[in-house]
Amino acid sequence: MFEELSRLADRARPTVLGLARIVVSLLFACHGAATLFGVLGGPHGKAPQVGEWPGWWAALIQLAGGIMVLAGVAVRPAALLCSGSMAYAYFSVHQEHALWPIQNGGESAAMFCWAFLLIAVVGPGGLALGSLLRRRVPAVATA
Repeated sequence: MFEELSRLADRARPTVLGLARIVVSLLFACHGAATLFGVLGGPHGKAPQVGEWPGWWAALIQLAGGIMVLAGVAVRPAALLCSGSMAYAYFSVHQEHALWPIQNGGESAAMFCWAFLLIAVVGPGGLALGSLLRRRVPAVATA
């Protein structure tokens, strides 16, 4: 019975990982869109001015990086950038208020940081546009 469950889990792994990547990156991109464009309830706090450090740049990374990871294009570098931006946000914004994320309001920054680091390490899983494009591009014969 355990072998059967293990085989089922092995077959489902790429799809489940791909679905997790899609959900995490969609939520992340929504944060960026809310901050940059005032949609989906708008930004949390004051909206940053164009080019303002770090808020506007963080929102741009959230939107662009989230869309890239969502689509499954350049997933590993985009996910690493997203993870790093959330680590920066946690330590530069949240950590100064209290030690634990539950105390300092940094739960989402910590979760996004670790989720994107996981995606950067294990890859996009299934349902990634980058995987489909690589399969459809014919190999060029070399002489």
